[in-house]
Amino acid sequence: MTKLRISIVQYLNTAPLVWGFTNGPLRGKYDFSFTVPSQCAQQLRIGDAEVAIIPAIEYQRIDDLVVLPDMAIASKKQVRSLLIIAKKPIEQVNSFALDGSSRSTQTLTRILCAEKWKTAPAFFEASPDLGAMLAQADAALLIGDPALRIAVGIEKDSWPGTPGQTVCQAATLGITGPEFLYVYDVVGEWRSLTGWPAVLAVWAARRDIATPEVAADFLISRDFGLSRLPEISFAAARSLELPERALESYLRHNIDFSLDAENRRGLELYFDYAEKLGLIPQVKPLEWAATKMEAVKL
Repeated sequence: MTKLRISIVQYLNTAPLVWGFTNGPLRGKYDFSFTVPSQCAQQLRIGDAEVAIIPAIEYQRIDDLVVLPDMAIASKKQVRSLLIIAKKPIEQVNSFALDGSSRSTQTLTRILCAEKWKTAPAFFEASPDLGAMLAQADAALLIGDPALRIAVGIEKDSWPGTPGQTVCQAATLGITGPEFLYVYDVVGEWRSLTGWPAVLAVWAARRDIATPEVAADFLISRDFGLSRLPEISFAAARSLELPERALESYLRHNIDFSLDAENRRGLELYFDYAEKLGLIPQVKPLEWAATKMEAVKL
């Protein structure tokens, strides 16, 4: 039989979800490709993949998908790998460079500007190069490992500004221009606005291939990965050249890999805001892939 094609985000925060496929008992069962979040969604949209980790907002933009249950890349309060870096306090920002790798966090940023900061900056997409982004705009959105690298780098050389805002010297990030930069954690800002977690990505599949057996495999892979966070962090520390302890703390405390009731409520509210601002069509309800238990009941 032809192997199912799976598209995976290449950032550290997806590693626990796929560790069972790449380093565990399900190795070799599926055909994997690694890319950035926006491209994972595109591969699923055009049929180059049957299952993908997609930005949560893309569930609303791609037809005929179901979500694999109980799994997500979410964050309860602070994420560290989704950052807004600005040359001035965020309420004064008039132009915004958005990481082109992103879809969910671009939407979160637009929601925060409209609903929390009451601003309407000019947005444009850019490559994730902070210096180049800030040369063209008042603020930049960075996601994934590039943002995490910045977060780890400034944690020892920054100080709190207003609530939710961190201030660091621009030189700390190798940026010329303003003396100081203002840094905001996107999930922290979303939590401040809504009181709910943020769901950033989900496993989504074409309806016709989302069998109970497929859903079970992905849960097995996640649970295998969560049991091996030290191993994952050790491997990532070498490739990212970041402290192993900081990476394990990130996976344990900043990322939540479930779709519990609190995360689902945050996701539903996120969709409602996106619809209100015209960022998606009318919200469609979440549809779930069948589990083995549900198959038995049928």
